[in-house]
Amino acid sequence: MRILIATDTYYPDVNGAAYFTYRLTTILAKRGHNVFVMCPSRSLRNIVSNDKGVTVYGIRSIHIPVYQNFRISPLFISKTIRRAIEEISPDIVHIQNHFLIGKRVVSAAKKLGIPVMGTNHFMPENLVHYLHLPEIAERWLRKFAWGQCIRTFEQLDYVTTPTKTAVALLKNAGFSKDVMPISCGIDLERFKPTNDGLYLKQIFAIPINTPVLLYVGRLDKEKRIDLILRALSDILRVTSVHLVLAGIGKEKQKLEELTEKLGIQKAVTFTGFVPDKDLPNIYKIADLFVIAGIAELQSIVTMEAMASGLPVVAVNAMALPELVHDGENGYLFSDGDRQMLAEKVIAILSDQSMRTQMSKKSLEIIQDHNINKIIGKYESIYNEIIDR
Repeated sequence: MRILIATDTYYPDVNGAAYFTYRLTTILAKRGHNVFVMCPSRSLRNIVSNDKGVTVYGIRSIHIPVYQNFRISPLFISKTIRRAIEEISPDIVHIQNHFLIGKRVVSAAKKLGIPVMGTNHFMPENLVHYLHLPEIAERWLRKFAWGQCIRTFEQLDYVTTPTKTAVALLKNAGFSKDVMPISCGIDLERFKPTNDGLYLKQIFAIPINTPVLLYVGRLDKEKRIDLILRALSDILRVTSVHLVLAGIGKEKQKLEELTEKLGIQKAVTFTGFVPDKDLPNIYKIADLFVIAGIAELQSIVTMEAMASGLPVVAVNAMALPELVHDGENGYLFSDGDRQMLAEKVIAILSDQSMRTQMSKKSLEIIQDHNINKIIGKYESIYNEIIDR
């Protein structure tokens, strides 16, 4: 098949949608498909390149400083996009979001009679708080953003989203068509319990004989890492533990200041950005994974932790309960409840037998999210839509 994937965020952007899209395109290419990506370039020029067998059409873009290294392509790109689609002549188009590129790709593909499907990774809550607007303005903006999303996705021939929770969000926002929940998936050949993180403990000077609590991901507001730090101060009154925060983000300095204020800086390591080659091994420095983010449509890092054999303590919010089965492969805690978070961490760390059982359960649950199974599902959907 000739498959065009259109997205407004792509590698090397750091977010779940970008990671999923990159895995989708590269694995489809390995399977012998002709795969093309249309995404923002990293400059004001249109650039065509090749990455791991995928032809990438970079559409000129500008940097938007309010959110990570996010870039948007300006409004005058419709002709460029249509010419590129005519040149590619795809059998099917698969959009990953409804922003400037996604929306214009849908419009052009429809005019050219090409079938279009989409996967929604969007939640306004992951974006609007960066604008620092009054609450009434945030509410209006969230409603407006959902409206824009639905208007684009209503035009599609088939719609997927990563979880049942994400399906419910779309429906509650007014989406009228059927939506298929399909996991973003995880590469079980990369993330596995036999990986070795000892060298990373040495690089980051993490205590060898102290239990390690791990968080991987963006250090941003909606991830609620401040709650983890406050819970850590409670945990340290009961037992010895070291917290590793692996990632970058706008809240890093504030979080470092909070560790000093709480007097726990010696028990916390900020690793900064973890290179892709080290990412699978970072999970093997840990005894337990923790996540407190309240805007997770799925959480790829939680799946990576589970595939590495870690128990998980997660906030009981959004789609995390679909991965973390309370009392089986970890525990859930109520949003904002630092005491409950601390209690769950202490319970797991103090019981080796429980930790072993929860590790086995994580590995069992994650099998349904094998990326090869997920790509196979998408291939079947592509064929179905093309035949239809």
